[in-house]
Amino acid sequence: MSSRTSPASAWLITYFAGFVVVCGMLLLTLFTQRPYGDLSRLGHVSEAEFGWRKPPPKVPPEQLQGTPIDQADILVIGDSFSMTHRWQSALIRNGYTVATTFWGQYNDALCADFDAWLQRAGFRGRLVIIESVERLLSERMKKSSECQLTAGKLEAHNQPFLPPLEHLPTFEWNTGVPLTTGFATFRNTQKIKRAPDAVTADFRTIARPVKDGCQYFSHRLCEKALFFGEDDDNGPLARVDAERMASFDRQHGKVPLLWMVIPNKTTVYIDPAHSADFVSAFNGSGLGPDLFAFAAREKGRIMDFYFPNDTHLSMHGQLALGDLMLGEVRKRLPEPRPKGP
Repeated sequence: MSSRTSPASAWLITYFAGFVVVCGMLLLTLFTQRPYGDLSRLGHVSEAEFGWRKPPPKVPPEQLQGTPIDQADILVIGDSFSMTHRWQSALIRNGYTVATTFWGQYNDALCADFDAWLQRAGFRGRLVIIESVERLLSERMKKSSECQLTAGKLEAHNQPFLPPLEHLPTFEWNTGVPLTTGFATFRNTQKIKRAPDAVTADFRTIARPVKDGCQYFSHRLCEKALFFGEDDDNGPLARVDAERMASFDRQHGKVPLLWMVIPNKTTVYIDPAHSADFVSAFNGSGLGPDLFAFAAREKGRIMDFYFPNDTHLSMHGQLALGDLMLGEVRKRLPEPRPKGP
């Protein structure tokens, strides 16, 4: 009798081996905790190790309700740091009516027709707050300084564009993702655990050691946190960026402007001097509050000031930001405008 394996037997062995591998990968993926942070999701990093564990604050729904453009006292032009409406809730709670819109709706540029653009949309309010995260501001101001017509009609979102979680996530089957997700997550997480220094996972997600990290974050692997590679790739802000902001402010004086520059998570926890020249110029301009100093202070006061598994401020951080912005608004608008009949 021949000891050689027949073609049919070889095919069955190969099929069975492949079946076992696929089943193993499927089970690994299904039992990998579903990610609830942008960076843990994009980077394929374990949520069990990097997911926040401090319960989020709750905000009454009526304090998240936006106002139509033509009825708002304050217009917010922001980015993903404004999409939850959480920091704006401090203004709404204190009687101000707020409409929120986003840079991305207008090709990330506010152009020479800015005053007329507001007027065409029917905005009759008393203050415009322009919010941008540090890493995107330079390109936005460069584009704004070069364009004549703002793209698109000014439109606001009455409801939060990105509603955040309002509870600690519980386990869910990790379905609807590629079969390899569980393996990629396991591989990246083990690599991060073993490495003494920064490790790049998938899609520009970087795990970095954070000095005294367990004083700042609630996740299990709190001596490290996840950061967005774009914080490094886009480079620091410079004095010229503050000059462009001041020039925009001078050219568009029909409605007062208040600027919010939110520092990158990497700046706050890893490289505080990243945009030092810009911060110095901005703070001498009177354009808005120093959110770099604010973040440096609040990161040690508020656990999970930024999410450990995300590039954004947590909801705890956003509410603190809202309290600070309420004070800034009151310097310019001491009282909300009385509501008409």
